[in-house]
Amino acid sequence: MSVVQNIRTAAAAAIKALYEQAIPAKDIAINTTKPEFAGEYTILVFPFTKFSKLKPEETGEQLGTYLTTHYPDLVAGFNVIKGFLNLEIREQYWAQYLQQHFNNRNIGKKPANGKKIMVEYSSPNTNKPLHLGHLRNNFLGSAIAEILKANGYEVIKANLVNDRGIHICKSMLAWQLFAHGDTPKSSGIKGDHLVGDYYVKFEGILKEQAEPIVARILKNDFKDIEGTDLLKVEKLVNAFHKPEVQQDKEKSAKLLDDIKELARKNTEIMQQAKIMLQQWEAGNPEVRALWNTMNSWVYEGFEQTYKRLGITFDKMYYESSTYLLGKDLVEEGLRKGVLFKKEDNSVWIDLTAEGLDEKLLLRGDGTSVYMTQDLGTARLKYDDYKMDQSIYVVADEQNHHFKVLQLIMKKLQEPSADGIFHLSYGMVELPHGRMKSREGTVVDADDLIDEMISASEQQTLAAGKAKDFSEDELQGLYEMIGIGAMKFFLLRVDPKKKMVFDPKESIDLHGFTSTFVQYAHARIKSILREVDLNTDKLEGFCHKGSLLPLEKALIVLTEQFDTVLEDAEKEMSPSVIASYAFQLAQQFNSFYAEKVEGKYTYSIREAESPEKQKLRTQLAMLTARTIERSMKLLGIDVPEKM
Repeated sequence: MSVVQNIRTAAAAAIKALYEQAIPAKDIAINTTKPEFAGEYTILVFPFTKFSKLKPEETGEQLGTYLTTHYPDLVAGFNVIKGFLNLEIREQYWAQYLQQHFNNRNIGKKPANGKKIMVEYSSPNTNKPLHLGHLRNNFLGSAIAEILKANGYEVIKANLVNDRGIHICKSMLAWQLFAHGDTPKSSGIKGDHLVGDYYVKFEGILKEQAEPIVARILKNDFKDIEGTDLLKVEKLVNAFHKPEVQQDKEKSAKLLDDIKELARKNTEIMQQAKIMLQQWEAGNPEVRALWNTMNSWVYEGFEQTYKRLGITFDKMYYESSTYLLGKDLVEEGLRKGVLFKKEDNSVWIDLTAEGLDEKLLLRGDGTSVYMTQDLGTARLKYDDYKMDQSIYVVADEQNHHFKVLQLIMKKLQEPSADGIFHLSYGMVELPHGRMKSREGTVVDADDLIDEMISASEQQTLAAGKAKDFSEDELQGLYEMIGIGAMKFFLLRVDPKKKMVFDPKESIDLHGFTSTFVQYAHARIKSILREVDLNTDKLEGFCHKGSLLPLEKALIVLTEQFDTVLEDAEKEMSPSVIASYAFQLAQQFNSFYAEKVEGKYTYSIREAESPEKQKLRTQLAMLTARTIERSMKLLGIDVPEKM
């Protein structure tokens, strides 16, 4: 039990004894004490004045006196500042915590709580390689899964691969038209990159074919447009040419984009891609064979990238196997009267009472929309695992989609509905702006990995820190630093916020980076190798004397790991762990670097007594283990030397 939990339990008992009021211990608000006041933890007293019928200061005095009297092994003293009760924790409590945990390899790990959670992340398209946006998604999903595991949940890491649809057919068609039989083996290009190159090739030709169509449309020449699109484009052009619209840059730009999209839709190459999609859906053997072949190239490429990044999954789902799911749910919804049909036989749900609008679930021709598929997949996942919660790690562009998904599932009375949780995150940009798949300006994950490893090598060599390493060790170190820098930088920001990824800043040895934390860990390990105290001699040792300020501060910070882990789960944010790991590294650096009159105050090797040497060795070991555990939750390894 953490010190915060102990304080809550004691405070609840005090309130029961003093005021005859039973309140849940978890409801008692406790914060770390502000640096300008004595103490380590602060209880907010205001909520208890309604029981005590006293002023906040008097209530605080009563509670503080009770705690020091009845829990002397925990609370050594207190002070009351207005409505805040600041508690001074007994130093022996910290020494005992250190003695019990300095060699704990599973620090912070909670016992199983019997609850099951699925975390779905990555969800790549098989028409291109993984890119920078996928990296934030993968790192978030993987870190959240590890944080949940550490908090006692059984976790299933799932990946729903988008392996069908018009975007896949674009790559397939371009390969048919222009590849001349090229394969990853014959071209020497990684499979997912080869397929991605043909997606970009398709988009380039599509743009070439669309431009003259747009020019003709703007001159009221609609000969390229067919079917229902003709009426749409006429309305758009009429609106676009209105004088008041031409004076409104935002409106005119939006209308022009809509016109361009209709032009793209009516190009020759897009019509060919649509025919290929229809052939795929009809089970055309040749199209299906090409689809299987090109997807196999992509999967092999994905696997190589996932392996480099340390990303794993317990369950793979494929859109080609799930896209027809959901139709049964739609039929059930119609029978229950939750859904309704329109004259064209399309099926809808009315969400106007929830402040939304009507949502299409099945087209008039009986084909599914994305929402239909997601409904079916949600049921499939629940049937497979009966999990308590299903977390979708998806960018904030889909906030509305997941709100609607959960609402529909609730109206259909699906058991998984309440457990749907959208872990929404902001998009990632580079210093020069946003990336675009169609234009081929996306930064591929593989290229970024290589860039980060190269930057790590250059920085290590420039700092003269490559001595005493074999070539294999150096390569492993460069990968550990480079990939760790990338993960930490993308995880240190709250998921809800958009962010700019700066490769140079991410690897700064002196900044808020993985490199800084990794170096602190390597430094501690170096110190411990120098001291070389037998762990067996430390197991039974518990410091009895007083603690110096930074000794206590470091123990207090390491003890907070349990609470930090709980906070990371509550906030669904690995950034909580990243900030803590950085703070702990900073605290140890301050601890070890402090000097008085040219002499290190907290030296381990030249400690002022054998007892202090043992204490600080335990403290260094606990700090290293806590840093290692924190970084491992983020998917980052820490080196023994650096």
